[in-house]
Amino acid sequence: MQNHNPAAPIFNAVRQENLEEVKHLIDQGEDIQVIDNKGFTPLILATYHGNANITELLINSGADVNHQDASGNTALMGVCFKGFLPIVELLLEKGADVHLKNGNGGTALAFAAMFGHEDIVKLLVAHGASLYDQDVRGMRPIDLAAQQGNENMVELIKNLAESQEK
Repeated sequence: MQNHNPAAPIFNAVRQENLEEVKHLIDQGEDIQVIDNKGFTPLILATYHGNANITELLINSGADVNHQDASGNTALMGVCFKGFLPIVELLLEKGADVHLKNGNGGTALAFAAMFGHEDIVKLLVAHGASLYDQDVRGMRPIDLAAQQGNENMVELIKNLAESQEK
C-alpha cells in the first residue's frame, strides 16, 4: 500500500522544480510512490508542471508511470491535456498505458483530442490508442473535438480512422 503523506518533502522539491533536491531525497530513500490527498504521486506532479528532467529521474528511479490519482487520471492523461509532447514521448517510451481510463471513462487520447494537440493524437494512435473508446457519456475523441469546435482535429481523427481501416 502506498504511503499517504501530502507533506512529504519530495512534493515540495517537485513543486519547486528542484532537480538536485529530488535526486538528494531519492538517494536518502524518500518514497517516490507517496501520494497526496488528490492521489497524486511526485511523478504526476512533475508531469503536471511539465518538468521532463524530474519526470525522467522519477521514472528511472522506479516511479509507477501508470499510477492513477483519486479521479483515475494518469501522468499521461495530464500531459495530453496540457500538450507536453516531450513528456508524452518519454512516458510512452517508459511504458505508459494508452488504454487506461479515468473515473469518467476518459483516456489520454480523449484529452489530447479535446484540447487540440494533433501531434500527441498521432503519437497515441501510433502507440495503439483507440479512436473509438467512449467515456461515460458515450463520447469518443472525435465527438469531444467536435464539441470544442476543432474541425482540424475532427478531420485528423477521420483520416487516422481511415488509415487504420486500410
